[in-house]
Amino acid sequence: MVTPEQTEGPYFVDERLLRADIRTDPETGAARDGSPLELRLAVSRVDGAACTPIEGALVDVWQCDALGVYSDVRDFQGLFDTRGQKFLRGYQLTDAGGAARFVTVYPGWYSGRAVHIHFKIRLVNGDRTTHELTSQLYFDDAITDQVHALAPYNAKGMRDVRNERDGIFRRGDSGSRLLLRLTREGEGYVGELAVGLRMS
Repeated sequence: MVTPEQTEGPYFVDERLLRADIRTDPETGAARDGSPLELRLAVSRVDGAACTPIEGALVDVWQCDALGVYSDVRDFQGLFDTRGQKFLRGYQLTDAGGAARFVTVYPGWYSGRAVHIHFKIRLVNGDRTTHELTSQLYFDDAITDQVHALAPYNAKGMRDVRNERDGIFRRGDSGSRLLLRLTREGEGYVGELAVGLRMS
């Protein structure tokens, strides 16, 4: 199944931080608090009914922390200014099986949006990007309720938008196809999604 595109949003910064563990700020080494999340994306080329793993795809992820704050941006509503910090951002190159894995934290929320993680996949030939997909990953609301009842998430209070009320999630029923398959592992979760790219 071809993965639907969704908006990049205002907070993408092309940091070019090659790393699997995105919890820390590389300058200070300070890690963001939150429930551990291992993110596993499997990137394949879709051709008819066949799927072929793509090796060497550049997979970027970026997200807010447990309190809804993104790094390296000034919030357009003036809620935070984290310019110069680079927590919860990074990229990986897919392996021979098309897999990219990240160690992060379960994201928090901010007003007007369901809980999500942004991702961008680029196929690069030399200095030229030949294909690009930008989209978002979503979480089961029942699991989010459990995680957000814990510290440090509960310091922010209850979120104001669930999946079914999020306009980006609902658009073209794309959000239901972008829900992570979540399993409990230790004190945190593993979230998996197969990403299918159609390239003409």
